[in-house]
Amino acid sequence: MPKSRATVVVFDIGNVLLHWDPRLLYRKLFKDEATVEWFLQEVCSPSFNLELDGGRPFSEAIADLTGRFPDYAEEIRAYDDRWLETTRGLMTDSAEILQTLRSNGVRNYAITNFSAEKFSIVRTIYPILKAFDGIVVSGEDYVVKPDPAIYRLLLDRYGLVAADCFFIDDSAKNVAGARAVGMHAHLFENASSLRAELHRNGFPI
Repeated sequence: MPKSRATVVVFDIGNVLLHWDPRLLYRKLFKDEATVEWFLQEVCSPSFNLELDGGRPFSEAIADLTGRFPDYAEEIRAYDDRWLETTRGLMTDSAEILQTLRSNGVRNYAITNFSAEKFSIVRTIYPILKAFDGIVVSGEDYVVKPDPAIYRLLLDRYGLVAADCFFIDDSAKNVAGARAVGMHAHLFENASSLRAELHRNGFPI
């Protein structure tokens, strides 16, 4: 871990600030949980979603997948057409922490694995996501966490020093990636533990 105290906070967005779970949608489309889990592992899979996060257009990805799984064409298209049903919206306790940091003058940034197409929608719906001092969106820059390049992109783009950054993510791999480039990092589990860790690190929270 870096020896210096962090002065800048870097947020992940999905499941740190914005609740996201494709099961919210597919529990409406399939009758049983086993089918939901099969579909989200084998059809609209994590690797499929990562391609979208990496900048692949939804139209191209959906066309490819419906060609491979024609019996599920309607459900696959729903991943695009009904994407907003995969989120419950802001995680209010975490959003409150972010707002408190901003009110207290803490510089705040974000690194998020997110489709550029969908992020352009949610940042309009939730203005809190437009007010970062800087952001790297994987789908806009064609690089995804935990690739070291995405963390370095934030540092280089905004003139930040890794050891000054306190990074927050709900993925252990992404937290490890941040630490590998020299950032302080916290594995997000809930807002109360995040608040306690920020306080322990000297942030005005």
